[in-house]
Amino acid sequence: MEDFLTILFRTLFLYAVILVIFRSMGKREIGELSILDLVVFIMIGELAVVAIERPSVKLFHAVLPMFLLMIIQIVMALLSLKSKRFRDMVDGKPTVIINRGKVDEDAMRKQRYNFDDLLTQLREKDIRSIADVEFAILESSGSLSVIERQKGSQNEPKNGDITIPLIMDGTIDEENLKKINKTNLWLRQELKKKGYRDIKKISFCSYENGKFFIDLLDEE
Repeated sequence: MEDFLTILFRTLFLYAVILVIFRSMGKREIGELSILDLVVFIMIGELAVVAIERPSVKLFHAVLPMFLLMIIQIVMALLSLKSKRFRDMVDGKPTVIINRGKVDEDAMRKQRYNFDDLLTQLREKDIRSIADVEFAILESSGSLSVIERQKGSQNEPKNGDITIPLIMDGTIDEENLKKINKTNLWLRQELKKKGYRDIKKISFCSYENGKFFIDLLDEE
């Protein structure tokens, strides 16, 4: 019974402590957390779990590191406010993934970001096709900011289905070809007509409404 009351007290006490700590570190949306924020939150959570699961550990020994992490986080936040260089070093810089309708594969590789990630985040924003995008910026938080092409701009696709990629990173997706009732030979012939003979040089290719959207690999 005594252990039960101890665990109950520690749970309520640490809940209040963590609430105070998080409020002191400022309000930020979950999607806007930096890597540093995430690391600090995980560490504080782990310290709380250890203190609850092991009644033999003194509360002071668990709470002290929590407040130390809080102080470090507040100091880092103040330094970030005063120095852009420090902020870029800690949080990272936004990365332009699509620039004027052209996918930057080199930037994607540096961020270990692939076409599946890109298409997923575009669908979350109700954007059906890469061809609809003028600019896409991968923020330091991992969210994707998108500026769509203006109505009537060149290469604007008509209303249609969600983008089904036929080629990604120089590799033909046979399953997606079957979904649109097309063959590998058909795709290669159509691309040859448009002057694209080497599949390996195509980073992304989709086909919808009778039109191809093709993005070539950035040349070294």
